[in-house]
Amino acid sequence: MSLLDNIGGMLGDMMSGKQVDLLGLAQQALAGQGGLNGILGQLQSAGLGDQVSSWLGTGSNLPVSADQIQSALNSEQLTKLAASFGIDASQVSQLLAQHLPQAVDQASPNGALEV
Repeated sequence: MSLLDNIGGMLGDMMSGKQVDLLGLAQQALAGQGGLNGILGQLQSAGLGDQVSSWLGTGSNLPVSADQIQSALNSEQLTKLAASFGIDASQVSQLLAQHLPQAVDQASPNGALEV
């Protein structure tokens, strides 16, 4: 199961039981921006390297805040992700902060993303 499958499943469950192809939508939104590795690279460049490393590693996952996500990613990326997930743009940072650490952890059992 890929990282976007995990995020898509979690977000889909949160949308009143409405299942949407969030994986396909998110892949389209992230196309041309380096995909998930690009997003993780942006988080690392924004000073969140310890968090990203913890998600990829085998230990416990360090948390990330919605404000940190919002500072690390540009508004265009957040808007595209929100539109792809069918949620309000004001919610996407919070949802990523809540679910991205676990999703990256699950998608990287050997320390590297398997997307």
